[in-house]
Amino acid sequence: MAALKVLYELDTTQHPAGVVLTQRLADESLSPSGAEFARALVTGVQAHRAQLDEMIQRHAPEWPVDQMAVIDRNVLRLAIYEFHVAHLTPLKVAINEAIELAKTFGSDSAPRFVNGVLGALAEPEAPSSALG
Repeated sequence: MAALKVLYELDTTQHPAGVVLTQRLADESLSPSGAEFARALVTGVQAHRAQLDEMIQRHAPEWPVDQMAVIDRNVLRLAIYEFHVAHLTPLKVAINEAIELAKTFGSDSAPRFVNGVLGALAEPEAPSSALG
């Protein structure tokens, strides 16, 4: 959740990333390892933002990334970075976490949208024996 808050602020303001990250992490009650994980997520998403947005656009062509709800696009960026780019989180775990974030912070339709985009992106990579 801390990483999502930082990404949301970075996406909606011109605040310097380092300042936002430091301030938001100070506001959260995270363990040192939790803070480091959040920092790694934010840094990774920011570094791969163009690639992540291209992947989102490819799997949600009817929704331009810059016109998506800020929460939705950052939940998607975070999840895709976690399971596809950095391989930090197992696919199903990342998708479930993204859906929960969408339920908590997004609109009523956000969880279905996030699930659809991530499911479409994950389909070609999921071994058939792991489905179902």
